[in-house]
Amino acid sequence: MVQATARHLLVDSEAQCLELKQQILDGADFGDVAKAHSSCPSSAQGGDLGSFGPGMMVREFDEVVFSAPLNEVQGPVKTQFGYHLLEVTSRG
Repeated sequence: MVQATARHLLVDSEAQCLELKQQILDGADFGDVAKAHSSCPSSAQGGDLGSFGPGMMVREFDEVVFSAPLNEVQGPVKTQFGYHLLEVTSRG
């Protein structure tokens, strides 16, 4: 079964998500931004979600994680939890 590792951050608004994405694209460290702004408990690990397979996360998340290029910030991705930025760090 395919496994992926990814990190993410979760915020309440699309506007904040876009603002944080721009900060990362401008050179801010994804992990630092996640620690400072993400409402997910994974923020303590810089948004690191560890390793997981298809179906272990919500559908919108899976669609991005198992198709997006590696090491590129994706999002905003809207789920029932809010707005996410995702970065797939490995897949195989």
